[in-house]
Parts: sequence; structure tokens; C-alpha cells
Amino acid sequence: MIAMKIVGICGSPREKATDHVLKEALKMLEERGFEITFFGLRGKKISPCLHCDFCHKNKECRIKDDMYELYPLLREADGIVFATPVYNGGVSSQTKAVMDRCRALAAADFNVFRGKIGMAITVGGDRMGGQELAIQQIITFYVLNGVVPVGGGSFGANLGATFWSKDTLEGVKEDEEGFRSLRKTVRRFSDNLKGVAPGKEK
Repeated sequence: MIAMKIVGICGSPREKATDHVLKEALKMLEERGFEITFFGLRGKKISPCLHCDFCHKNKECRIKDDMYELYPLLREADGIVFATPVYNGGVSSQTKAVMDRCRALAAADFNVFRGKIGMAITVGGDRMGGQELAIQQIITFYVLNGVVPVGGGSFGANLGATFWSKDTLEGVKEDEEGFRSLRKTVRRFSDNLKGVAPGKEK
């Protein structure tokens, strides 16, 4: 049986808290039998979308940069995980650039994302630094593109996994509540990918 594929996108320009949390999430998913790929945006050259409509006419993006490494991973994935640090109450500019550049994939194939399962992870330096606002941006991207968004359920992970890092790697590692929200979200994400009824394990 071929393993289902998951791509995890780390929207942080630093190799710190968000990077660590996403890798932990992907490790949990790998243990559940999924084929996982980590794609970090740190050091990548991904320009913002120019909204030039080149992709609508030519079925590809005119900007030839590192998005061309990510495009096939997104196209082939059964599940997508966006993990972003919270900047000014929202997703990082690196994360937003990836979302906007996905316009070219949809221009080439309107249904490219339809039916995939998506989850979100956000890491804020403050306890209430905009984590859920950033998750809502990710969920909006999913909904607009036909991806089915999955949260972790009530009592701690309604929209997805949220972390309080205190602006340090050590802070996020010590966030027990954050990891509880991650485990809940990973479980539901996995169940949805495998078609397991809510509340049951496979």
C-alpha cells in the first residue's frame, strides 16, 4: 500500500521555534504511517505574486524561483501543514508569499487542491499574540482553494495548534499546552486523511 503524502511548510525565516514545532508534528505523522516532506522557507527565494495573470494564459508562473521546488510537492500531497510564526497578528510574509503564488497551480488545474486535508500551526511570542488570527488566514487559504481544513476540536485546539514561544526555542519546547493542542490536531488531521470516523483510532 502506497503511503499518503504530507508536505509541511515552515513559514519562518529562522531555524527556531516554528521550525522545531513543525518537525515534531511531522514526526508524529510519520509514526502514523504517512510519507512526510519538510519544506522550510528559510533561505529560499520566493518572490511575492505580481498578479500579472501570466499563469492564467500560460498555466505556469512567470517567476522562476524556489516555488518551483514546492509546486510538485503541493500538487502530489494528500495533506498540507502550514506552520507560521505570528508577525503583526498574522502569518509571516514568507507564508503569505507561498499562498499567493499558489495561484499559478490553480490556474493550471482549478481542482489541484480540491479534497486535500489541511491543518495549521502558529507560534506567537506572546500568549495572545495573534495565533488564532494567523490560523484563520491559513484556513481562509484552504477554503478558497478547496482544501478541507481540520482543527483539533474543542477544549484547546479548536482551529488548530497554537504555541506560546516567549520568543525563544526553549519557551516553545516548554509549552505543554501548545503540544497538547498539536497532538489533538495531528490526531484529527490523520483521522481525516485516513477516513476514520471522529473519536476513533485506526
